[in-house]
Amino acid sequence: MQETDLYAPVKTWLEGQGFEVKSEIGAADVVAVRGADDPVVVELKTGFSLTLLQQGVARQQLSDWVYVAVPRWKGKSGWRTFKGNVGLCKRLGLGVISVNLADQSVQVHADPVEFRPRKSKPRRGALLKEFARRQGDPNAGGTRGPIVTGYQQEAERCLAYLIKNGPSKGADVAKAVAAPTATAIMRANHYGWFENTARGIYCASPVGLARQQGQD
Repeated sequence: MQETDLYAPVKTWLEGQGFEVKSEIGAADVVAVRGADDPVVVELKTGFSLTLLQQGVARQQLSDWVYVAVPRWKGKSGWRTFKGNVGLCKRLGLGVISVNLADQSVQVHADPVEFRPRKSKPRRGALLKEFARRQGDPNAGGTRGPIVTGYQQEAERCLAYLIKNGPSKGADVAKAVAAPTATAIMRANHYGWFENTARGIYCASPVGLARQQGQD
């Protein structure tokens, strides 16, 4: 596959919208002109890359209507990657076109418009809640795999309290170890560290005792 394989379908698509289309005009792969409208600029590549994004951003000096065109993806994993790249292009203000070389069809997935991210208040709240809940900084930035969460830290404090003090009420544990959700944590028993010995009373399970012994 070559970049030139994408040109004919893209040109046909633009001409169908009334543009006059020419290739390799200055630094641009494709330029389309229609009356007094801003020219449409299209960069052709056989796949997404940093170079493609850099070229697309550079072409924004020429026009507000800049697209990147790549071959249509294959398979579910290809679609997931493509979808992520479309999101990135939207943030850069670039339009995205995919070309199906089998039938020479063109599909527009995003038009080049100014990106204004919509912030999610629930997600922001969850982020700050976890930040406040986390004690210290137990993880290294960039860690891949399991991380120590505020939930885990609270569960560990609950376990340590029960091992030291024996069966206790959830409310007492919550107050003693500064874990407001202690009762819910011990009831859910996500890690298998707790046992419910009576209504509202919890103690350390054999799994919890073994974990604590392993850390000592």
